[in-house]
Amino acid sequence: MKDLVLKNRSYRRFYQDCRIESGLIRELIDMARLCGSAGNLQPLKYIFSCDPERNALIFPYLTWARYLKDWPGPREGEKPTACIVVLGDTDIARSFGCDHGIAAQTILLGAVEKGLGGCMIASVDREGLRQALNIPLRFEILLVLAIGKPREKVVIEALKPEGDFKYWRDGSGVHHVPKRRLDDIVLDNS
Repeated sequence: MKDLVLKNRSYRRFYQDCRIESGLIRELIDMARLCGSAGNLQPLKYIFSCDPERNALIFPYLTWARYLKDWPGPREGEKPTACIVVLGDTDIARSFGCDHGIAAQTILLGAVEKGLGGCMIASVDREGLRQALNIPLRFEILLVLAIGKPREKVVIEALKPEGDFKYWRDGSGVHHVPKRRLDDIVLDNS
């Protein structure tokens, strides 16, 4: 499990020519369906795309890597080949707690197990996406998952003493992600 977690990074550049079959995306969503849900209400719904034209409808409404100020997002040839829009059905619940986080992490871990990778994107132009995909108002857009075969290397490194937690890319395009030490996050181990 730890190996899957270590490989499950926020990938933002993909081999766009590596297609993903809809059956695989359905399999990943099915795993999320089996996860725990607050009150067992199961209010999450999904819209997915493995189609380049439909992906092109979704892509303009996503914001990529805010800390990389000079990078507007994946260029042509590096865009994700599948997208999953995670929705909350307000006819079932008014609040979705952490259900969508659990579901998204499960989907991404499953993607890694299949040799893929992805990125959870919460910075979404929700109204634009709603209109582009004709999503009824009863569904709250919670996240978009971008999925594909990773085209970039992402490395974890220790958070420096000055505490700068912002990820960055080096001159070779390697994506660096600072993480706090275990002893810095465990407050009481008695």
